[in-house]
Amino acid sequence: MTVADDMRIRSGPSLRERLAARLASPERLIAVAMAVILTVLVIVPLIQLVRETVTVQPYDAAYLPGREPGSLTFFHYERVFTGRMSWALFYKPFLHSLVTAIGATAVCLALGASLAWLVVRTDIPFRKLMNTAIVVPYMLPSWVMALAWLTFFKNDRLAGSTGVFVYLFGVQPPDWLSYGAVPIVICLAFHYYVYAYLILSGALSTVDSQLEEAGAIAGLSRLRQILSITLPLVLPALGSAVVMTFIRVVGSFGTPAVLGMPIRFYVLPTQIYAAIGSRNVGDGYLLALVLVAMAVLFIWINQRMIGVRKSYVTMSGKGGRQKIIRLGPARWLAFALVLGLLCFTVILPIGLLLLESLSRTAGNYDLSNLTLHYWFGERGEGNALYPGVFRNPVILGAAWNSLRLAFCVALATGIAGFLIGYVVVRTRGSLASRALETAAFLPYIFPAVALGAIYIGMFSQSVGPIPALYGTFVLLVLISAVKNLPFTSRTGISALLQIDRSLEEAARVQGIGWLARMRRIVVPLASSGLFSGMLLSFIGTMRELSLIILLVTPSTAVLASVIYTYQTDDVPQLIGAATLLLVLLVVGCNILFRLMFRNVKFGFA
Repeated sequence: MTVADDMRIRSGPSLRERLAARLASPERLIAVAMAVILTVLVIVPLIQLVRETVTVQPYDAAYLPGREPGSLTFFHYERVFTGRMSWALFYKPFLHSLVTAIGATAVCLALGASLAWLVVRTDIPFRKLMNTAIVVPYMLPSWVMALAWLTFFKNDRLAGSTGVFVYLFGVQPPDWLSYGAVPIVICLAFHYYVYAYLILSGALSTVDSQLEEAGAIAGLSRLRQILSITLPLVLPALGSAVVMTFIRVVGSFGTPAVLGMPIRFYVLPTQIYAAIGSRNVGDGYLLALVLVAMAVLFIWINQRMIGVRKSYVTMSGKGGRQKIIRLGPARWLAFALVLGLLCFTVILPIGLLLLESLSRTAGNYDLSNLTLHYWFGERGEGNALYPGVFRNPVILGAAWNSLRLAFCVALATGIAGFLIGYVVVRTRGSLASRALETAAFLPYIFPAVALGAIYIGMFSQSVGPIPALYGTFVLLVLISAVKNLPFTSRTGISALLQIDRSLEEAARVQGIGWLARMRRIVVPLASSGLFSGMLLSFIGTMRELSLIILLVTPSTAVLASVIYTYQTDDVPQLIGAATLLLVLLVVGCNILFRLMFRNVKFGFA
């Protein structure tokens, strides 16, 4: 051994050797890059949100004369929580949010748990078909039910046409049935019950029936078996269903806007929209911070409640089995009830919107009043103020924007979710792995309209090398990708956990580079999870309204925002036609996507 070799061994590997080692196993480099991106897009906006609530805004000049914009103040906290306007600005919308969110969550749990029990534990006919059909409402925008509800129950309290109920029965439905808390709770519940169903059906499928049989031998009734044995075992899943449903419902904008804002029934998301729309951004950001705090508090309470129990084990080394409960003749009654639910949540809303889109004069549902104008007609035909969907440049442009936005978001979240999953799995157990996994999940706890408010504050002006993005299509892609990242990161982690690390190590020993290993081995094996996450992102982006309602401009309008504009302008025929176009695009793209990747086994129904 030469002196040079001895010196090289003592001094350790050279810079070139260390760089080559990092490139051969680049988990750390990817971790650093993703940590920087998530810090900029998730952590910094939250800090920015808090900062904006304690600084003077241009809108505050009338209330704080002589104060420079940007200086420190607690004026917004005083105005929102203790001022003369606090009841209208905060406490009333806050109570409305609690009432609607708790009510909808309770209905979701009852409905989702009942459906999960019927499909998983009983002999209801066509169980596999039911398992797929029950999640169909998730593919529709959450506010489709609200639009259909208004089509049927709209009364003459507000100017404009009345609904199908008045046409059929000749009487006006009461205000509480047309607008406000009751229809909001019903419409939200019949959309978001899918969360409870998916989570609880998975948990029920792992509960050993022998435990319930032991309870029956001990003399417990069927109800006592469920309450004393089954329910405690699925408590973590129940808690997850509560958290997911509550966070989604309390941050929902579309349904409360359609059924609440016309009568000034505000919840926190619609109050944020109203505040920022009137340029009172300080109050709007503070209300957004309240929504974020509510979500975090709800998750913490759920974790504390579940943490009291030491074990929820449902699977062990001992054999377990599932015993299907025989319903007898009642199985067909149960099947009819589930079929009725699907008719109410899917077929009836679509049918009502179709009927509305074919009406020449809103509120008149005679056969003689039917027309295809609002699908194919020109502006001015029959004194019509608007052209039909397929001749309407606003709607067609919005449809193109929706498609390209959803495609860009699916691609971006697919790549980011795979990289995050790769780093988390390959560095499993480390602090970096846990931190990255937590940061990738954080956007889920931000209610959508609150995240939109945060991004307005952050990207309304240039920050260093980042230009002002407000009003651009790039900002819509950015915020939609961040909001959907929890889905693709979770599916990416799940897919990569199933791939033995030795497969990649064997390729590395043979001298195959990292990119080649990803292309030839890891990505093909993880394709099921990746495509599932990308499809979820695509569907979620196509039907999203709450997230982008504060950010869209006429040039970046998407179908969801155009439909909301027609709702405020009271053009029910175009509302129905444009909504059906959106539904057709979502369902059609979903089918096309599955046909293109028919050989890939998707990870969800």
